[in-house]
Amino acid sequence: MQEPTRLRRAAAGALTLALFLGLAVTGLVTAAPASADDIRNREYWLDAYGISKAWAISQGAGVKVAIIDSGVDGTHQDLKGSIAGGTDVSGAGTADGQKGIGSEPVHGTLVASLLAGRGHAAPDATAAPGQVGAGPDGVIGAAPQAQLLTVSAWLGSANPAGRGIDEQIPDAVRWAVDNGAKVINMSLGSTSTAWPQSWDDAFQYAEQKDVVIVAAAGNRASGSTQVGAPATIPGVLAVGGLNQDGTASQDSSSQGITIGVSAPAEKLVGGLPGGGYADWSGTSGAAPIVSGVAALIRSKYPDMSAAQVINRIISTAKPAGSPRPNAIYGYGLLDAEAALTADVPAVTANPLGNISDWIKIHRRGALPSTPAQSPAATPPSAAPTLPDPTVPAALAPSELDSSLPMALVLGFSGLVVAILIGGTVHLLMVRRRLLAQSGTDAKPEAGGQQNESKSAETDPP
Repeated sequence: MQEPTRLRRAAAGALTLALFLGLAVTGLVTAAPASADDIRNREYWLDAYGISKAWAISQGAGVKVAIIDSGVDGTHQDLKGSIAGGTDVSGAGTADGQKGIGSEPVHGTLVASLLAGRGHAAPDATAAPGQVGAGPDGVIGAAPQAQLLTVSAWLGSANPAGRGIDEQIPDAVRWAVDNGAKVINMSLGSTSTAWPQSWDDAFQYAEQKDVVIVAAAGNRASGSTQVGAPATIPGVLAVGGLNQDGTASQDSSSQGITIGVSAPAEKLVGGLPGGGYADWSGTSGAAPIVSGVAALIRSKYPDMSAAQVINRIISTAKPAGSPRPNAIYGYGLLDAEAALTADVPAVTANPLGNISDWIKIHRRGALPSTPAQSPAATPPSAAPTLPDPTVPAALAPSELDSSLPMALVLGFSGLVVAILIGGTVHLLMVRRRLLAQSGTDAKPEAGGQQNESKSAETDPP
């Protein structure tokens, strides 16, 4: 059966979101199979996407992964010993988060088995050399030694406890971070690219605490033709879905520029509450496979930042589609072995963005308006300043008859007259000086003759 689109009416004043779990369950099996061939051999993605080879390097030991979903049945034979803690944020589940709730109560257990299933063995079986997990039977997840934190939320229908998604999701994210999750899996989404503002602080909190968040991109068959929140939140690793042949799934995926990587989403097999199994499809299954690989990386490189973990996953993905990244495959197809072993340059920032900057721009970036009657004063500057250039303006004809232009004309005329008079006086004085000089030059010559005559007369004989 194909899951219908989930609709929920948000509280007054909040954003209306259509949430989906991306689930299509077929071929329900209520009893555990007798042979590993019935289940384990169906997990084609273990070899095709490098997960089996990656186990030689890391199996996710010591890493806690939170599953925010409908609840996880920790009593399933393939999940025994994997649950490290849990809670309920809906008000309608159990305190340990292990009761299935919401419109698809089986969903969380299916997701958990793909992420950290350990398989199981017959009671009298002996472990094989180099065996991964608890045994050869049942489902084994991408990170079989990771520890799970189960956070049950009521999704897909009206919550009898009255708590909406606007409250549940932030509480779930915060609880996961505070209880040691290094990876958070969110196999849920919406048909809206936007998310309630009430989510902002919780996702920013996870970002600040260096937690990797992985989210399903959504399914076209469930009415999600484009990626919806939370897979649109900056910094979240959105996962697109693939067919068994590695091409984009038409039904079990959507498209959008926020897709980071693509993983198997068709012909999946997972565990059901109570010990059963089911074939299923959807990006709800692709996301926990990627979350499991993130746990492998965080286990192998415990000091590696969330940004670097995400960068390793997307930069080592096998390219698909054009350009890279693109809205169908993101950066390409998941390659678990390469994500653990490739030489990838370190990064200091999440290549998928960060919500802290987004909040500053879109939520808190508006500057307060300045009242028109109170213009802001120009702050003093220590640097020298130049006056603004001024452009001469012609006076209106009516202004030419005013007393000011007349005064300017008279003042200018007086200045010209004064200059002329001064120049005339100066010329007269120069002329008089020249005349006086010429008269002086003549007198000494006559006087000299008289003196010489007088000297001649008084000299003794």
